[in-house]
Amino acid sequence: MSDDVGVTWAGTHSFRASRLVEPTTVEEVQEAVRTAPGRVKAIGTRHSFNDLADTDGTLISVLGLQGRPFIDLTDPTHPTVTAPAGIRYGELGAWLQQRGWALHNTGALPHISVAGATSTGTHGSGVRNGCQSTALCRVEFVDARGKLRTVRSTDHELAAVAVGLGAFGILVEASLSIQPTYDVRQDVYTGMPWEVLLAEAPEILADAYSVSIFTTWTEPTVQQVWRKSGMWLDDAVPDEWRGAVRSPGSDARLTTKDPDALTPQGDPGPWNERLPHFRYSGPHAAGEEIQSEYFVPMHAASEAIEAVRAIGETVRPHLIVSELRAVAADELWLSAAYGRDTLAINFTWTRHPGQVSAVLPEIERALAPFGARPHWGKWHAFDAHAIRHVHPRLDDARAVFESLDPEGRFSNTHLEQLGIREARGLA
Repeated sequence: MSDDVGVTWAGTHSFRASRLVEPTTVEEVQEAVRTAPGRVKAIGTRHSFNDLADTDGTLISVLGLQGRPFIDLTDPTHPTVTAPAGIRYGELGAWLQQRGWALHNTGALPHISVAGATSTGTHGSGVRNGCQSTALCRVEFVDARGKLRTVRSTDHELAAVAVGLGAFGILVEASLSIQPTYDVRQDVYTGMPWEVLLAEAPEILADAYSVSIFTTWTEPTVQQVWRKSGMWLDDAVPDEWRGAVRSPGSDARLTTKDPDALTPQGDPGPWNERLPHFRYSGPHAAGEEIQSEYFVPMHAASEAIEAVRAIGETVRPHLIVSELRAVAADELWLSAAYGRDTLAINFTWTRHPGQVSAVLPEIERALAPFGARPHWGKWHAFDAHAIRHVHPRLDDARAVFESLDPEGRFSNTHLEQLGIREARGLA
């Protein structure tokens, strides 16, 4: 146990929890929950940018939970892998690849934990690819009384707890759907005319297994497009594509990070070494940044992109880069892609909190006509009314959380201010 609770990965929030517990077994998690005074919250790799995972009580880390993954082929039509919830995607991906298996997608960073990524609806890109939470088919968690509980794909609660925001318990184990391994090749294109992107945004994002578009909104042509081709799905990689030109891998840059930290480009390789933007084994310093992200329906992609471009001069001064990605629709109640194929618009900001806070309402006003939903773990200016307006199953999710945790031990101010948990007047 430690009183030095620390900060988030990017230094954007200092935790105010009174203590940090770092168990190595599920039994120790259960004991920590039973004996902790007041409220408790789970913490993973600290990649959220706000106070979503904070509490005035005890933080319980899941990173040290021991146990090796195992593959279940009982149902050959639905193979799964079960792993400790705190395992990082980079570690799990390498383990699966060595055995000929794969996940359907990954986020940009392989350093994040399964528990944290699924709990916040973290995603990669691809019009056929759901967010990371859609792979969940079973979760095991410790409830407010320290008891071990399980929710499976056949239980209606999974629609709430899959993107559960730590609002109901401490995840200790997760089972994920897997598939046979596959290769991916990623190539960088530059010089795409804005008129092409605005006319064909959904088609461009659907043109490969995973596509990421990078922009600072005011450049004369689109800064970069990363095209990640599934080698079993896509045609030969073109040198020219929708007005853009394929560039050498050395031309790729993301923010101010070391280019050696980026995953290989120009050559096919295993999914786990191409779908993330950053190498798991590469340099991974703390992020000197703030992030915000908004999700709009894919059918309104071009209009939403144009709406942000219209305020580009306001956005640009404190922006490092924006990334546009596709997320397939799902049925998870608090997913940003619930019920609709989605365009994700991410903003990576310089760490200037005051200036970033000032520009967020302008972005949200620009995207409001499209029913934009914010990323739960990143900076936004939504209140409970605005959240309820864009999340039609919010009340259903809150009812599940309240039934699983009626005393509110896993609640906090952040969740209550957004209407995700009932207000109790405590932090």
